Amino acid sequence: MTLAEPSGLMLPPAFRPLRLSDSAGTAHDRACAKADADDGAAGTLVVGGRPGTVEIAVVLAPEEPLATARLVGLVGLTALAEAVGSHAPPDKPVTVDAAGTLFFDRARLGGGRLAWPEACAEGAVPGWLVFSAMLIASKREAGDPGHTPGSTSLEEEGFEAGADALVESFARHLLRGLSLWAEDGPAAALARARSTLDIDPATLRLDGTGWYDPARGGPRL
Repeated sequence: MTLAEPSGLMLPPAFRPLRLSDSAGTAHDRACAKADADDGAAGTLVVGGRPGTVEIAVVLAPEEPLATARLVGLVGLTALAEAVGSHAPPDKPVTVDAAGTLFFDRARLGGGRLAWPEACAEGAVPGWLVFSAMLIASKREAGDPGHTPGSTSLEEEGFEAGADALVESFARHLLRGLSLWAEDGPAAALARARSTLDIDPATLRLDGTGWYDPARGGPRL
């Protein structure tokens, strides 16, 4: 079995949850595979089940050419930052850089990345997009925190909200940004994202290179 049912998540109706077991790989990979194989996958929100990491990936159905559609990554990053900020202990900054790395109080906590069909040209509308995010829930596997001074974890920082609460918050904030995009166009959604993140869309590169460690399949510690 790769799924745990029921999901137990309270999500907006726009999203359909898919919760993975702890041995089912990353939420990002599962969402990309589902999007590639299923024309009706849009709205699927995959939640990873591996210990030590909060993982979320959502399948989107873009209507604009890739050059514009990929900017929805800013909307996803905004939702991630807002979800973390809404549950964070007070008076500590949540920031995101153009590589999609999320920092809590200037320490790396995780990040977001964006995927689309490899063969899609810049001027073509992609069949799907997947925005995914990972947060370090615990660094116990890394031993002494002094060995990984550049990163932090939800556990270390005293977050009281569990993984599900963060996922639910992310979904609500993401829906708000996507609704603004649908109703008022990409420019309005991007203006909101820029005011929150202070990122120039021209510098955005959501490939995970700033924070993702392929060897461990999660955020760099």
